[in-house]
Amino acid sequence: MTALLALESTVISHGLPYPQNIAAARRFEQIARDNGAEPRTVAVISGELRAGLNDDELQLLARSRDVHKLSRRDLPIAVAQGWHGATTVATTMWIAARHGIRVFSTGGIGGVHRTVKNDEVGTMNDEFRTPDSSFIVHHSSFDISADLPELAQTPVAVVCAGAKAILDLPATLEWLETWGVPVVGYGTDEFPAFYSRSSGLPVDVRVDTPQEAAAIIEAKRRLGLPGGVLICAPVPGEYELPAAEANAAIEQALAEAEAQGVRGTALSPFLLARIVELTGERSLRVNLALLENNVRIGAQIAAALASVQL
Repeated sequence: MTALLALESTVISHGLPYPQNIAAARRFEQIARDNGAEPRTVAVISGELRAGLNDDELQLLARSRDVHKLSRRDLPIAVAQGWHGATTVATTMWIAARHGIRVFSTGGIGGVHRTVKNDEVGTMNDEFRTPDSSFIVHHSSFDISADLPELAQTPVAVVCAGAKAILDLPATLEWLETWGVPVVGYGTDEFPAFYSRSSGLPVDVRVDTPQEAAAIIEAKRRLGLPGGVLICAPVPGEYELPAAEANAAIEQALAEAEAQGVRGTALSPFLLARIVELTGERSLRVNLALLENNVRIGAQIAAALASVQL
């Protein structure tokens, strides 16, 4: 059985400038091939759901300004109106599952948003602190990414560097536990914090080989349990942004977003762009390094899973 690995397309159209984006897209696909899997970059082209793009279509995503960022709710509109669209984690999972792809590599998943505490919220705020106090989170909203319910219902294993560090990591893990999504650490006992290798939060189980990860994915399928498996690999140590530095930039970005009234779907892009500015683009280098690492690991897991299914 051919090992297939799904890749998202938002990093091409909305994550990086041209020509770095097309170079990265080609590099991710080659890394997958070098590690035993056939890459399937997922997108919507002229209203058609696609899992696998040719180079002209990758160029279209990289260069066109007429590419929509598509969440699951946008798919009926995109299909009906013939849009070009780059897919988020949730949408990539759903399209991948329709094409029989069981493993997907991305950067970080979405989760439960955190917001800056202010006096006006008063008793509506709840406070959470991670075991090592790296993240202190104050809630004044209940904004949850579509990635989480997709993980609870769609049978695709997602290889990532944890949830984006701009989010409430303890609440995100609590949501995943409640909805039955196994959180697996790949070479780690802790949930990675995207830019940083450690969050102080434990994963459900640690694995150290692609075969161990594939066994968990296959066991869940055979048990008939719904949803996916979250496989979390920390960013390579030489690229890590220390937790204290990352969190300081995140807190400043959150405060600026609050002051400017940035909310909803505009919040994550604002925060991520501001963090790049505040860290002198070191966070961008971290992002690319962890993406390459996750593609490598995802391809190896997809290859191991294909051999299990023989």
